[in-house]
Amino acid sequence: MDIQAYIRGFGTRALAASRKLAVLSKKERIAIVQAMADELVAQHDAIVAANQLDVADAQAAGMAPALVDRLTLTEKRFQAMVDGVRTVAKLTDPVGRVMKRIRRPNGLRIEKIRVPLGVIAIIFESRPNVTADVASLCVKTANAVILRGGKEALRSNLAIAQALKAGGVSKGMPEDAVQLIDITDHAAVKELVQLTGLVDVVIPRGGERLVRAVVENARIPVLKHYKGVCHVYVEATADLSKAITVLDNAKCQRPSACNAAETLLVDRSIAKKFLPKVGKWAKKAGVELRGDEETCAILPGIAKATDADWEEEYLSLILSVRVVDGIDQAIDHINTYGTHHSDAILSGDIFVVQRFMNEVDSAAVYANASTRFTDGGEFGMGAEMGISTDKFHARGPMGLEELTSYKWLVYGEGHIRS
Repeated sequence: MDIQAYIRGFGTRALAASRKLAVLSKKERIAIVQAMADELVAQHDAIVAANQLDVADAQAAGMAPALVDRLTLTEKRFQAMVDGVRTVAKLTDPVGRVMKRIRRPNGLRIEKIRVPLGVIAIIFESRPNVTADVASLCVKTANAVILRGGKEALRSNLAIAQALKAGGVSKGMPEDAVQLIDITDHAAVKELVQLTGLVDVVIPRGGERLVRAVVENARIPVLKHYKGVCHVYVEATADLSKAITVLDNAKCQRPSACNAAETLLVDRSIAKKFLPKVGKWAKKAGVELRGDEETCAILPGIAKATDADWEEEYLSLILSVRVVDGIDQAIDHINTYGTHHSDAILSGDIFVVQRFMNEVDSAAVYANASTRFTDGGEFGMGAEMGISTDKFHARGPMGLEELTSYKWLVYGEGHIRS
C-alpha cells in the first residue's frame, strides 16, 4: 500500500466535505447530530460486542489496567457517550456569530464573525467514546474530521464511526465529513500530520509519548497537552473531612484520567493532624503513598518519594505527598513540577484562595472542588475535543467555540483608500 497516497486521500475528501458542511444551515446540522445519537442507540449491540473483543485482546496482551479501563465501554459510559452527542445537538452553534461590529468614519461597515476551522485531525488512544464526542462537535461546527484511533480500539472505533456516519448521512451530512483511518501503521500518523493545505489543525489525545511524536512530525498546528500532573493543596484553614472526600474523588474516581490528582500538598501547620487521616483513607482506598521526609516521619512505612515522583503522571492508584510551608511554597511547587493542567486548593480563607487562583499557572484552577471536573461535559460543552494546556487559540477543555476561528467581513460602497 502507498500509505502517503492513501492518507492524502482522506485529507482531500475531508476538505471537499468541509466545504459542503459550511453551506448547511444550523437547523440541518442539528438534525445530523441528533441522527448520529439515534444511530448509536440503534447499533448498541454491535458497538458493545466490538468493544468486548477489543478489551479481551488488550487483557490477553497484558495491557496495563489503567489503559484497559480507558478502553472499556461500560453501559454507563455508552449512555454518557450518547447523552454527550445529544447535548451537543442542543448547544448554541457559534458558527456565524458576530463577535464585533465596527463603523468607520469613512462609512465602511466591518464585522468579525465566527467560522469553522475547516478540517480537523484527531489522533487518540484507547477511549472509544472519543470517536463520538469529536465527530459530533466537529459536524455541529461545520468542520470535517479525520479520526485515527489506537490499534487496541480499532473494532470499537470502526463500529462507532459506522453508526455516526450512517446516522449523519441519513440527514444530509456529506459522507466524508466523518472519516476513520482503518490502518494501524504508525506511518499513517506521520503522513496525516503533514497534510498541509488539507488539514487545518491536529489534536492528539493520549499518552505523552504519542503527543510528543505528533508534535515532532507535524507540519500543521497542534493543540495538545503532554500529560496531567494535577495537584491538590490542603491549606491550613481547610475543612479536613471535606478535604478527604475531595481527595478521594480527585485520585480514585477514575485514576487513569488526565485530570486525576497525582500529588497532594499539605500545609505544615496541619500535617500532623491531617496526614494520619490521609494514611487511613489510602489504606482503605488501596492508594500507594510516596512521601517526602516530613510525610514519611508522620506516616512511617510509606515509600519515600524521589525527585522523579513530583513530575510523574501515575494514571493509577499512586499518590505523591509533600508537606509545604504555606501557600508560597505550594504555588511554587505546582508551577515548578506541574503541567499546567488542573490544580486545586482546599481552604476556608478567601484571600488565600484568591492568591492561589490568580498565581497558579494552569488551564483549570479549582477552589474547594475536585480536579476531575476538567472535562468538556462537566463544563457544559456536551463533549470535548480534548484538553489544551497551550496558551494560543484554546486552553483547557475544547468544545464548540474552540473549533472555530473568525474572519472579517468588510462592506463598502465603492470605497477606496486614500
